[in-house]
Amino acid sequence: MKKAPIVAAARQRNRAPSNGTDFDSGQLLSALMAFKRGDFSARLPEDWTGVPGKIADTFNAVIETNERMARELERIGCVVGKEGRITQRASIGEVTNSWADAIASINDLVGDLVRPTSEMARVIGAVAKGDLSQTMATEIEGRLLKGEFLHTAKTVNAMVGQLGAFASEVTRVAREVGTEGKLGGQAEVKGVAGTWKDLTENVNLMASNLTSQVRNIAAVTTAVANGDLAKKITVDVRGELLELKDTINKMVDQLRSFASEVTRVAREVGTEGKLGGQAKVEGVSGTWKDLTDSVNSMASNLTSQVRNIAAVTTAVAKGDLSKKITVDVRGEILELKDTINTMVDQLRSFAAEVTRVAREVGTEGKLGGQADVKGVAGTWKDLTDSVNFMGSNLTAQVRNIAAVTTAVATGDLTKKITVDVKGEILELKNTINTMVDQLSSFAAEVTRVAREVGTKGKLGGQADVRDVAGTWKDLTDSVNSMASNLTGQVRNIAAVTTAVAMGDLSKKITVDVKGEILELKDTINTMVEQLRSFGSEVTRVAREVGSEGKLGGQADVRGLAGVWKDLGDNVNVMASNLTTQVRNIAAVTTAVATGDLSKKITVDVKGEILELKNTVNTMVDQLSSFADEVTRVAREVGMEGKLGGQAVVKGVSGTWKDLTDNVNFMASNLTDQVRGIAKVVTAVANGDLKRKLLLEAKGEIAELAETINNMIDTLATFADQVTTVAREVGVEGKLGGQGNVPGAAGTWRDLTDNVNRLAANLTTQLRAIADVATAVTKGDLTRSIQVEAQGEVAFVKELINEMIRNLRDTTLRNEEQDWLKTNLTRFTRMLQGQRDFLTVGKLILSELAQLVSAQQGAFYMIDASNAESELNLLASYARHEGNGAKNRFKMGEGLVGQAALEKRRILLTDVRGSYVKISSGLVEFRPLNVVVLPILFEGEVKAVMELSSVERFS
Repeated sequence: MKKAPIVAAARQRNRAPSNGTDFDSGQLLSALMAFKRGDFSARLPEDWTGVPGKIADTFNAVIETNERMARELERIGCVVGKEGRITQRASIGEVTNSWADAIASINDLVGDLVRPTSEMARVIGAVAKGDLSQTMATEIEGRLLKGEFLHTAKTVNAMVGQLGAFASEVTRVAREVGTEGKLGGQAEVKGVAGTWKDLTENVNLMASNLTSQVRNIAAVTTAVANGDLAKKITVDVRGELLELKDTINKMVDQLRSFASEVTRVAREVGTEGKLGGQAKVEGVSGTWKDLTDSVNSMASNLTSQVRNIAAVTTAVAKGDLSKKITVDVRGEILELKDTINTMVDQLRSFAAEVTRVAREVGTEGKLGGQADVKGVAGTWKDLTDSVNFMGSNLTAQVRNIAAVTTAVATGDLTKKITVDVKGEILELKNTINTMVDQLSSFAAEVTRVAREVGTKGKLGGQADVRDVAGTWKDLTDSVNSMASNLTGQVRNIAAVTTAVAMGDLSKKITVDVKGEILELKDTINTMVEQLRSFGSEVTRVAREVGSEGKLGGQADVRGLAGVWKDLGDNVNVMASNLTTQVRNIAAVTTAVATGDLSKKITVDVKGEILELKNTVNTMVDQLSSFADEVTRVAREVGMEGKLGGQAVVKGVSGTWKDLTDNVNFMASNLTDQVRGIAKVVTAVANGDLKRKLLLEAKGEIAELAETINNMIDTLATFADQVTTVAREVGVEGKLGGQGNVPGAAGTWRDLTDNVNRLAANLTTQLRAIADVATAVTKGDLTRSIQVEAQGEVAFVKELINEMIRNLRDTTLRNEEQDWLKTNLTRFTRMLQGQRDFLTVGKLILSELAQLVSAQQGAFYMIDASNAESELNLLASYARHEGNGAKNRFKMGEGLVGQAALEKRRILLTDVRGSYVKISSGLVEFRPLNVVVLPILFEGEVKAVMELSSVERFS
């Protein structure tokens, strides 16, 4: 501060006043002394006149100016130094010369002191806001800082540089560890000491600890992801990481318990077949409890479903087709439920139709019936066709046999069974045809003997029926015995009758006879004399009864008397009895021939006719017993399903015994065959596919056995293939496996195709997920899962795709932030120390154009001196003058002025029209994109930058 005014005033006061009587030098001295002590309250009297008055006024003005200066300095010291209002400056009013110089010097001093402080405050404020790109300028308005100011600036800039290096290293380590997942990174900040060195070491210690902790956690979680639940986190941690460690270790324990329980339940339910098992995992909650509940719910549902299915299939295996699966199921189990229920309906329909056909054919004797089972296919259609084929064959066979036996029963022995048969039916055909041949031979021989004896009168003839046995041999012997007896008797009678006919009544019959022949002998002997008249009647009646078969004839013995009349009456009685007996026998045999075994011979007879009566009645009883037993066995085996039944017909022999034995043999074979089939089918129903049907059978039963064995082979192959595919895909993780069941058709083919389709879908889905996961692991975030999926797999697909999108967005944001921070730091360092706006504008445009792939740019700066705040062109990049290009814009004028007015970016895409061209020496083209960016500082527009490019701005 200059002291010239104060010295001049003092010198003026030491001079004697030139005039005035009131001048008091002592008072002047006292005021000067007070002024010297710094007491600016002293004043000279204002009533001095003349020169003393002027001295007093001047002195008072000087001391008042000094007082104002002192108060202003005090105020400036307070507001600037204490209150921090660094924009305040000293002012004592209108002063000139040294007073003004002094005030200017003080203000310069304040400004010189404030500028470094303000600059340092700006830099430290930027540092406090995390902006480490700001540095203190080492010169102010072209003057280099010196002394402590220069030292302070260098210190602050060094601090900012170290903080920048520290922040860059910490950011790198944080990015590598926290974002990129590169563990083991360490911050390297050279030349730091003290707190910064401690901070660097703490960051490195934190990164090292995080590396070891995360790697330990990763090893455990990777082991968990790989199914290894034996590992736990062992690294020493504290705080939230300790809680995380305890949580993961607890999770591993719960997972181990959960896996153990789920494995146990899966083994019991899926392998050992123990239904009803439940997983017990104590202490779990959240997802694990939900998973445990889900597993238990699945096991419970499977238990109820499988038990319901087992009950129905067991009932089906036992022949009970009234049950159906009623448990509430969904998905493939629902399809299985519907399939089994449909199978039961078809089996019920099939069984009803087969039972109806069997009842009509086997019990009611209605031939020609056919089973009509709608909607069946595969094996059941084949079975239905087989039953219908069997019914058709049986109808043809039985009708042919019935036609032949009816012909035999009606005496027609010219017919034979001609239908094409096999097996036991072939044996029956051969037996009946043999019987017909024997009956024909027997009838021919009996007819011949009867004709020779009864018609031609050739006595001594014998029936010759070869290869007969049993009843037929006995009948042949009886006929021959009768013929022999008749020969002896008739020849004796003939001799007598010949003599009688010749009128010789002296001869008598001497042959040994019995019964009616004896009576005849006696009658003839006693009635020889009356034989002439009686002979004609007897001859007539004999001819009618014996030759013509006319029963009911009577001899007309009118005019006879005595013995002849009695003999005539006896002949008539004999004819009447024979008529009654023969008619009764004929009625019974006809009833037997028509299947009516309720009738017997009831006529009163004696002798051989009595024996014949007893023989026929015994035959009817045996036939009735045989029919009852066969019917009982057929009912028990064919209808009631009681296997093992045998027909017991006592007292039979010959053909009837053979027939009984054949029926029992057939029932025994059927019992063995059906029981064998039942055991195999039960084993299949129980999942045992190793048993086979081993039967000695022929015909359709052999075909059925072969069909069942083929079915078991197909089922075994199907089960093995499905198990292999399930193990490879579900346990071993071998994708792409396919089940191959040769010869499978119908339901089994569909099941195989469904399993293969399931495995193929899982393979495609899991491989797609694995490919995308591998790509993500390698840093490729452009991939996504495109495979078609549904249900939970679709949910997982969407989750993974959403995760990849989030990772891609996060990575892009991080890359953009890194790009922004890196380039901001580079620009800050590049512009550090630059004070020329033109240079700054050119540097920014030159670097930014290359950075954002712009081919043209302009930098407009606010002209603060202009009241209208115009934007003037400061610098440009590859800008072509002409074509209407402007260098000055008002606020709101054009896109440049509008961007400044609205303080927001304006982006033009697909630019058309006569925009400024981008040109070089060889080419000229129009830009595709144009962006106009306002540059703000503390909310105020300072400049506007315009860039254009032939490419799209990101």
